[in-house]
Amino acid sequence: MIGAKLKIALLYDVWNEDPVATAKEETTPPRQPRKKVKTVKKEKTDREEIFEALQKLGHDPSYFELDGRPQSLHSLSRCDADLIFNLTESFDGDDTKEMNVVAYVDLLGLRYTGAGPHAIILAQDKAIAKKIFAFHGIKTPFFATAYRGRIEHAHDISFPLIVKPSWEDGSIGIDAGAVVKNVKEMMERVEYIQDEFDSPALIEEYIEGREIYAGILGSYERAQVLPLIELDLSRLPEGTPKIASYDVKFERNTEVYKLTKSQIAENLDEDTMKRLSDTALAAYRALKLRDYGRIDMRLAPNGDVYVIEANPNPWLASRQEFAMAAKASGLSYTEMIGAIIDLAMSRNLNANLAAAAAAMR
Repeated sequence: MIGAKLKIALLYDVWNEDPVATAKEETTPPRQPRKKVKTVKKEKTDREEIFEALQKLGHDPSYFELDGRPQSLHSLSRCDADLIFNLTESFDGDDTKEMNVVAYVDLLGLRYTGAGPHAIILAQDKAIAKKIFAFHGIKTPFFATAYRGRIEHAHDISFPLIVKPSWEDGSIGIDAGAVVKNVKEMMERVEYIQDEFDSPALIEEYIEGREIYAGILGSYERAQVLPLIELDLSRLPEGTPKIASYDVKFERNTEVYKLTKSQIAENLDEDTMKRLSDTALAAYRALKLRDYGRIDMRLAPNGDVYVIEANPNPWLASRQEFAMAAKASGLSYTEMIGAIIDLAMSRNLNANLAAAAAAMR
């Protein structure tokens, strides 16, 4: 563990919010009511949980908000933190600019956690990621991409298919209508994706099977797979596609959200667990992910393992799959955050040592 007390800035992005109100909410304690009233306990955000974990580790955390204005980027150039804990997912709500934020932090010479810009762009463009997987012999569903009448890439694929944005993440653009069974439904869905998201449509073979997530902690050869998590979709109503749609993942008031849950994957024999873990590690390394990440897979009924997508810097809230896997491995939430800090600091220390050694030659 890194022993020194570090100044750590939690870098996160907001949009369509009042940044002043957001900052006030996080720094001003609520007033105590004069009378006892029934209150609903507010669920902490991931950044609040990480902030508390950093305090428990003896570090000096602070918040740094990117609000989509150039001024916030200029302010970042004056950041004197020892380490940036990168929680950004976009800039001004534009997911495609997530890579730009990290590249800017790189240019500033600041240390930060998680994936570099090259890994983010490779993972974010699902079509490119799938081509890389194929090159490395990693199974992934056959696919085609279409945008404004152009077919940019195509395997021979057959129905049923799942159609989704090529550039979005977090299941954005994926709902029950994403699984199509004929050409008419496919064309309608492609048009919807292009109009709604101005994104190429990824038209992918639908793989029936179990939804398995592999959280990975570490970098390169020292990366290790945490206990596998399954998103159990078996209780979805008949006729509802067994997919991790946006409703299933995030819409708490929907029936499909209430009928699904993530849990430690059970009833997997040793050979299957090894194939899942080995496949996840291969995908993690192929896209040059580091520190922590999550690989989403499908386990087909015949035992074949397909990588659906890779997630650099996955959601670290304590109730989410990555933290669930870390806990199952024996790590507390605070220890998990400490491990990510150690990985980021060690990487930068090794880079500095290598640069010093080169300068002495």
